[in-house]
Amino acid sequence: MDKVGVFVCTGCEIKDAVKIDELEEAANEQNAAAFVTHECLCEPGGIAQIQKSIDDDGIDGVVIAACSHRMKQKEFTFDPTKVVVERVCLREQVAWSKKPDDEDTQMLAVDLLQMGLARIGKVKLSEPIKEEISDTVLVVGGGLTGLTAAKAAVDLGHPAVIIEKEDQLGGYLNDCKDVIPEHPPYDTVAANPIGQLIKDVQANEQIKVFTGARIIATKGQPGQFDVELQNGGAAQSVKVGAIVQATGARPYDASKLTHLGYGMSPNVITSHDLEKMITAGELICPGNGQIPNRIVFIQCAGSRDENHLKYCSSECCGTTLKQVASINRDFSDIECAVIYKDMRTPGQLEHFYQGVQESTHGMLTRGEVDKVEAHNNGAHVHLKDSLLGEDVTIETDLVVLAVGMVPNSADGHAIRELNDAKLRIIKNESETQVADATKLVESLKHHEGTEILNLDYRQGPDLPILKYDFPDSHYICFPYETRRTGIYAAGALHAPMDTPQAIEDAYGAVMKAVQCIESNARGEAVHPRAGDQSIADFFLQRCTQCKRCTEECPFGTLNEDAKGTPEYNTLRCRRCGICLGACPERIISFPEYTVDAVASMIKAFEVPEEEDEKPRIMAFLCENDALPALDEAAAKRIQWNPWIRIVPVRCLGAVNTVWIADSLSRGIDGIVLVGCKRGDDYQCHYIQGSELANTRMGNVQETLERLTLESERVKIVELARDEFHRVPQVLDEFAETIDECGPNPYKGF
Repeated sequence: MDKVGVFVCTGCEIKDAVKIDELEEAANEQNAAAFVTHECLCEPGGIAQIQKSIDDDGIDGVVIAACSHRMKQKEFTFDPTKVVVERVCLREQVAWSKKPDDEDTQMLAVDLLQMGLARIGKVKLSEPIKEEISDTVLVVGGGLTGLTAAKAAVDLGHPAVIIEKEDQLGGYLNDCKDVIPEHPPYDTVAANPIGQLIKDVQANEQIKVFTGARIIATKGQPGQFDVELQNGGAAQSVKVGAIVQATGARPYDASKLTHLGYGMSPNVITSHDLEKMITAGELICPGNGQIPNRIVFIQCAGSRDENHLKYCSSECCGTTLKQVASINRDFSDIECAVIYKDMRTPGQLEHFYQGVQESTHGMLTRGEVDKVEAHNNGAHVHLKDSLLGEDVTIETDLVVLAVGMVPNSADGHAIRELNDAKLRIIKNESETQVADATKLVESLKHHEGTEILNLDYRQGPDLPILKYDFPDSHYICFPYETRRTGIYAAGALHAPMDTPQAIEDAYGAVMKAVQCIESNARGEAVHPRAGDQSIADFFLQRCTQCKRCTEECPFGTLNEDAKGTPEYNTLRCRRCGICLGACPERIISFPEYTVDAVASMIKAFEVPEEEDEKPRIMAFLCENDALPALDEAAAKRIQWNPWIRIVPVRCLGAVNTVWIADSLSRGIDGIVLVGCKRGDDYQCHYIQGSELANTRMGNVQETLERLTLESERVKIVELARDEFHRVPQVLDEFAETIDECGPNPYKGF
């Protein structure tokens, strides 16, 4: 920046905590073009003063020394094409969390200002992406979720395209007569809405439908997806801006449930078989063609079972209640008995549960099914630990297994591994390589042909899946985001759910798809750095094709050319900076987040000599969890050690190890990294950033030991957003550890 102005807020206890004149001296030493104070900088008068300096004095770099950069973002936003804004946190990190008018507090304030000035001197103005963006939403799957999503997209002003692999729309609901109630009083079954929904979609000129079609390839990026499809032997292509994958789920393979009698007798069927009978109006025992006198429903058939599906399939209880109600209405002489582990009817489904209990002459009882045995033309269902007694046998004509659901997703990782193995066979570099690859191809053969989207992503042709094969969001607070920007999972593909939930899920996914298209049109990123207009720059002349950036990017942003050089897809990028943290050659940068900018911050402030007994500690804090938690601790006036100098980072995965080396070589005594938790219970906002940081810092600690430096000088801590009380504690405990380690031996060199 050519002309940098420093604007200091003296309100919120800042002027009582630090000497403003010393801040002005520090700014002048850094050749700041202006130094302005205001008692409430975020008020219209303060904003006007900043804008006047921009307009009249040609200020193109604004350093705002006030509250946290997370606060007052709207007020402190100026034209990003003309002005770079750097925030220096004097309120939370100084005034609210340190002793007022104290030497260490003053040194901290001066250091933070110097760090901000150093950083703004190394950043550039953002140039928003200006690309032609398609406003069409592609919906893959023509069942209830897909049809609802397509209608919702049109209602939001975006044309839609539906691709359905079957010859007709409707999916699973084509085989259903009734559905779980969606409207009050919720106590009886509802009419199947799928027929009318199909008519509405087919009559809508803004929705284009392809049935009997499959996707051959999906190329490009959000806003600019080129989708090639095969439809009735003819190839066609469509351009779309975002994708909603609603390919649904299929019943769990009941042939694996031999302990429940499946395959032993034709009179042991699945809930899906029964559904077709009810719809056809012909309920008979397949073994003898007779109408059953009694039907026993076995819940959680394969679900919540360590040997089968470990998860609850969510819709099975509701489906069984619906079937019992339908049978009681259409075949009132048939007696129904339901054996359940737990009857799971959350929300309004509890009214339906009560309605079924009151209006039918069936029986519902809790119990464990020990085994099912064929008996005459029916079966004996043996129970243990049931409400009917310890060991009970129920005689029945027909057994219905309420099987769980398995998502219709493709294992993209397995397919990629399969393709890599085939490539190794073709290369034929060694007999061992070919033999190993051949074995791998054989073990993965069942994945062939399961591709759905056929993405041209280096990291695989479909959405990455979780351990239960659902391509879920990986986020707690953002349920529709996936690891592929602009592609959203919905309905039973997304998670086990019933029909009302699927409808709601369709709306949620489409709203995210539309949000993505609108963000692309403005050149902005989506969650979690929503609104960020910066894009990464790759200085490829120095690229060594190490592939760390392409492999570690959580979102598949980067492809590779034939030589292994990364190919950046700007609209796939979430601006997390993990590629920047991964690159050993430091060739990746963002306009306002570069290796050099952060390194300059580290080098900007004075490190006291050993005899001063004032250690210095660098703290890299993740902006999504650790920094908000720290701000909250400060708001509660919790204090922490003044030796800490905080650098906000986009993600712990966006910390380049050169910053650790720079810190230690300057004589800084310790480095602590604080960020999101890993794991299924609390994910990093960038999926694997914390995990990558742990791996990298483990390597750093090994290097420290080889250099005879204590490995304790570098620490990584994971915590949740709501653990605000832990952040000051972590910083204080680390400061005590560094005090025990003693000064950095490189201090003064």
